[in-house]
Amino acid sequence: MTAIDPVDLTAKLVRCASVTPEEGGALVLLQGLLEEAGFACTRIDRGGVSNLFARWGDKGATKSFGFNGHTDVVPVGDAVAWSVDPFGAEIRDGKLWGRGSTDMKSGVAAFVAAAIDLVRDAPPEGAVIITVTGDEEGDAVDGTTAILDWMEDAGERMDVCLVGEPTCPETMGEMIKIGRRGSLSAWFTITGTQGHAAYPHRANNPIPAMARLVDRLSSRELDQGTEHFDPSTLAVVSIDTGNPASNVIPAQTSGIVNIRFNDSHSGASLSAWLHEELARVAEEFGVETEIKIKISGESFITPPGALSELVARSVEAETGVKPVLSTTGGTSDARFVKSHCPVVEFGLVGQTMHQVDEHVVVDHIEQLKGVYSRILRDYFS
Repeated sequence: MTAIDPVDLTAKLVRCASVTPEEGGALVLLQGLLEEAGFACTRIDRGGVSNLFARWGDKGATKSFGFNGHTDVVPVGDAVAWSVDPFGAEIRDGKLWGRGSTDMKSGVAAFVAAAIDLVRDAPPEGAVIITVTGDEEGDAVDGTTAILDWMEDAGERMDVCLVGEPTCPETMGEMIKIGRRGSLSAWFTITGTQGHAAYPHRANNPIPAMARLVDRLSSRELDQGTEHFDPSTLAVVSIDTGNPASNVIPAQTSGIVNIRFNDSHSGASLSAWLHEELARVAEEFGVETEIKIKISGESFITPPGALSELVARSVEAETGVKPVLSTTGGTSDARFVKSHCPVVEFGLVGQTMHQVDEHVVVDHIEQLKGVYSRILRDYFS
């Protein structure tokens, strides 16, 4: 039978303007292809977000392999700055151009094409599961988490999962992600007493208190790294008073920090530390303080073993590059999947994701399908 062309499928997906949370026709397209190939598909829509679950093989099969990805994309930004139609999927200079071409419609196209070819040409003893969300680039509240909630209620399960996010910094095949750092953001508000800048003794300026706080936070060495993780980092990303007057001491100032943390910490332990430091400043400066914390995900690791070895062998066989196992980068939906089953990530070079003129090397899409096809064959052999 004719093999599914992952480049053509990537182009069709890019032409779907699926900016979060718009479905844009991407999941409808995938559902049609998968159902035609014999997959049982379920749309799992929650909170205005569209998601897709597809399974080939028996529910509760003794062996199952899952893929996870997303078809939602970030906004194009300044459309005039693009040299191509952001949703045109133009192919030139050996590259396919358009929003989502790298992150990550090419990855979805590659694993869908690999899965369909496998079940048509060499039906495995077990189940192949595809999970695709429309909420990875957004708040990620009603995306992969909604799929996993539905799977638990329905008695569906993946034994292992591969997330197809771009993982390679510069060269195709160079990196597999076996874990991710946790991410925590904190919003601080410090309130003093407004006054005239010529009479500071009649005011209580909140800015020195904020300066002391962010200095203490940013000067603290959180750790020196662990076996599989680099040192945790804290970045001060905003300090703002909203005060345009040079002769007024403001009543209030705010600040934001973001922490990317390894397995030396938890969201709870870091939250407790931030509360303690803020309380110290409140006492020292006689100001009122507030804090809001959002933990986007805890750090996690899938220890090197059978799954990472399977993926690494397949990557090297198809690309000629021996990949390193890494936990670098930001967050991904693997942070949700890890509570369901062992998970690793492998995908394309991600240098242009979220940029103007986002593009992907066409040959890399073909290679990626080859990697995923080999992983499936070897897993079920």
